[in-house]
Amino acid sequence: MCNSIMESFSSFNAYIQRAIIDNWDQDALTDYQGITLQYHDVARKIEKLHILFDNSNVKPGDKIALCGRNSAHWAVAFLATLTYGAVAVPIQHEFNGEQIQNIVNHSDSKLLFIGDYAVKTIDPEKMPYLEGIINIPDFSLMISRKEALTYAREHLNLMFGSKYPMAFRKEHIHYHQDDAEEMALINYTSGTTGFSKGVMIPYRALWSNVEFVMQQMKGKVKPGDEMLSILPMAHTYGMSIEFLFGFCQGCHLSYLTRLPSPAIIAEAFAEIKPTLIVTVPLVLEKIIRKRIFPKIESLPMKLLLNMLVVNKKVKEYIRNEVSKVLGGNFYEVIVGGAPLSREVEKFLVNIGFPVTVGYGTTECAPLITFSDYKDFKPRSCGTPVDRMEVRIASRDPQFEEGEIITRGTNLMLGYYKNEEATNNVIDKDGWYHTGDLGTMDTSGHVFIRGRLKNMLLGSNGQNIYPEEIEDKLNSMPLVTESIVIQRGDKLVALVHSENDEMINFSQDELQNIMEENRNNLNKLLPAYSRISAIELHDEEFAKTPKKSIKRYLYN
Repeated sequence: MCNSIMESFSSFNAYIQRAIIDNWDQDALTDYQGITLQYHDVARKIEKLHILFDNSNVKPGDKIALCGRNSAHWAVAFLATLTYGAVAVPIQHEFNGEQIQNIVNHSDSKLLFIGDYAVKTIDPEKMPYLEGIINIPDFSLMISRKEALTYAREHLNLMFGSKYPMAFRKEHIHYHQDDAEEMALINYTSGTTGFSKGVMIPYRALWSNVEFVMQQMKGKVKPGDEMLSILPMAHTYGMSIEFLFGFCQGCHLSYLTRLPSPAIIAEAFAEIKPTLIVTVPLVLEKIIRKRIFPKIESLPMKLLLNMLVVNKKVKEYIRNEVSKVLGGNFYEVIVGGAPLSREVEKFLVNIGFPVTVGYGTTECAPLITFSDYKDFKPRSCGTPVDRMEVRIASRDPQFEEGEIITRGTNLMLGYYKNEEATNNVIDKDGWYHTGDLGTMDTSGHVFIRGRLKNMLLGSNGQNIYPEEIEDKLNSMPLVTESIVIQRGDKLVALVHSENDEMINFSQDELQNIMEENRNNLNKLLPAYSRISAIELHDEEFAKTPKKSIKRYLYN
């Protein structure tokens, strides 16, 4: 790759700079039912953080970790990191203390921005190389291990006033001019030692993702439009498609700072009326099943739907009802992370609802395929996005499943400090092997047929790696082997137990032991990856010749 890919701007940060200058007096970031920052407020806070970094010896290229729930200040800290030229290390706030500490240490982070929830779980002594921990809500210092950092924070307003005695204005904004191949962030796929891989994402990948969405949404999403941020910003899906696109487009982003339950999401949709909705299947499916399906289950509605004379009008009525629940003001609903259930997808397509499904991975920051709803094909996940090639590794990609491989501008630099893992997924010709099986039709639409990877998707878009949970569970009393599977929005562990040689436990006693195991296991896990039940499996699990469990038999 080279800088020639930067067709519109010389750097990704130029997007941020232009958005702030062009929308100076417009609303930018809101904590739902809380504070609102306008674009000029964001600029002032970014500048203050730059002064803090500069006066505490943070250099471009240094790593700065961020761990907290979505919020306006999380967004400011992230933007300040990139526009300074430092490398952002976003961490899922649901990770436990040990996982957060592992990532901070492995990434060589110099500073950590931490939220109210996550701060209770960490032990600063286990992150000895950190120079400071900064509270996200007010940017106060929780811990400083450098006099320069302490001094800079205590005198920050004075330093800011001294630097800009005649007020801080648009013309003072000059952000880091990044190179296409320069690393912008390290996004960890997991927090557990041995499983964790830090995906090194270059500026070109952020630029390419945002540029693509901007082109797709040209004339449909405009400066000043409302967006509701549901997805975690620590994930590349929420980060690129909701946050960075929305901000660069000059939109007003609202963050659900609380745990986004279906009731809170529905309330926020009705109030904010977003112009674009970006979500995961489970959120949309819950809304449809709880708020819409009951309305059309009545006999009169079913009869009307089957009458050709009024069929069109009834579908329009139902489409409007679905639209109302989602705020009634959006261009389309983009679903990612996993396919929609067949039932819900069929229903939405049947009523002519503007829904589409995209496909991507953290390693592509995230986009690989996407199509506008007008080009959506049921069960597909779109066509290759701009600047990305996609192939199916099979003799007949249209009819014979093969691994989905891709290369192009969106692709990562590799895994941080893990050349072996990088070489395992990127071949000598630059193709990234996704681990997913699919086909591609003659129009370029990709259909995912299954996953070679075992990753599961949580209800709010979190990546769940069953091997990590199984690794902990397998070390517990009377657990010989286990598999973690997903049923709806619940995780269930199937356990094969070979009874103790000395004590012969009854089935009820064994089940009680497993319940104790479940409670102890859940204390070690983030809330979104906790196990709802353990089911005993009488026989040993079927294995491949390599002695790995044939997972597909049990899902």
